Amino acid sequence: MSFDIQKIRSDFPILNRKVYGKPLVYFDNAATTQKPRAVIDRITDYYTNENCNIHRGVHHLSQAATTAFEDTREQIARFINASKKEEIIITKGTTESINLIASSFGRDILQKGDEVLITAMEHHSNLVPWQMLCFEKEASLRVVPFNDKGEIEMSAYKDHINDKTRIIALAHVSNTLGTINPVKEMIQYAHGKNVPVLIDGAQALSHLKVDVSDLDCDFYCFSGHKAYGPMGVGVLYAKEKHLEAMPPYQTGGEMVESVSFFETTFNVLPFKFEAGTPNVEAVLGMGAAIKYLEETGMESIEDYEDDLLAYGTQKLKKIEGVQLYGTACKKTGVLSFLIDNIHPYDAGTIIDKFSIAVRTGHHCAQPVMDRFGIPGTIRASFAMYNTKEEIDQLVEAIHQVKKMFG
Repeated sequence: MSFDIQKIRSDFPILNRKVYGKPLVYFDNAATTQKPRAVIDRITDYYTNENCNIHRGVHHLSQAATTAFEDTREQIARFINASKKEEIIITKGTTESINLIASSFGRDILQKGDEVLITAMEHHSNLVPWQMLCFEKEASLRVVPFNDKGEIEMSAYKDHINDKTRIIALAHVSNTLGTINPVKEMIQYAHGKNVPVLIDGAQALSHLKVDVSDLDCDFYCFSGHKAYGPMGVGVLYAKEKHLEAMPPYQTGGEMVESVSFFETTFNVLPFKFEAGTPNVEAVLGMGAAIKYLEETGMESIEDYEDDLLAYGTQKLKKIEGVQLYGTACKKTGVLSFLIDNIHPYDAGTIIDKFSIAVRTGHHCAQPVMDRFGIPGTIRASFAMYNTKEEIDQLVEAIHQVKKMFG
């Protein structure tokens, strides 16, 4: 369909509410996106008409719920262009997906003296699991720096890869800087050195068309709630060859083929990595969110959000005393900034009183703040339902903050 901003805004019920007597302006989309009516209705429909545990059941409700669940897995595979649905593992989100790879694949391949490579702009979820694994295995965590604009230097990246590098884990899009990393080029170079690559796609899926086959990544992780779907659900895409070789991450029901007191054999893919009852309604809600993205059109979304970002960047640059962090040539709709010497928490609290939701702090990427020598930033992150008029309201709120603090 054509990109009709008023139609899109009408699809998100929460945008109708008021905060402090004014219409809500929601600029906290990098933390979580709002949900279209189609997602809310799908969850309600499941609990109203289909509620049942999936797999194994022979009665009608179980069969219907199982079919809907597995159809969604196929839908996800098509959306990111995985070669088969068995490469789609349902998880609680990006964090669990990364922990799964670190705990299973990583623990299996990493030995004393080996190295794991990440970048200096990673979210804590793509840092701490590797840090802990390196401690356990007596391996080293190496970090690729970024420049003042928030861009990874490819020469530095290449220099950090050596014969001890066992896996590379990096963000597709930075949650603090908005930088779109050249992941396809980075994967291609790593594969030339026989090093597998994990991509944290949490901040990419709602903004960019993701094609895992084109990227040729070994692993790709994302969360439903950052792409207009429910919380508590996400996806790990992994190449079949890796999944077949990896030991299970968790054990229990569904992930087994047969069990005795003396031996257990594991289920086929993808069920080998899906122990216990999944968050069925959230998976179906995620499917509704993906359908919404497809119908809206990822290229249209990207073009619209690029225009918003350019507008917002231009507006904030004109405000005296506002410092932007993250000015990469290729980035998505994130504006991280500080206002004069005002602490981001203080500024964010005032901005909230203008019914504008922004995020303040280190955004679970404390090393990024350390890189710039700051305590944190104010982050305004955009989604497809935001408007230039809302950016103008943010600009006015920033001016009011400056007046209040003299």
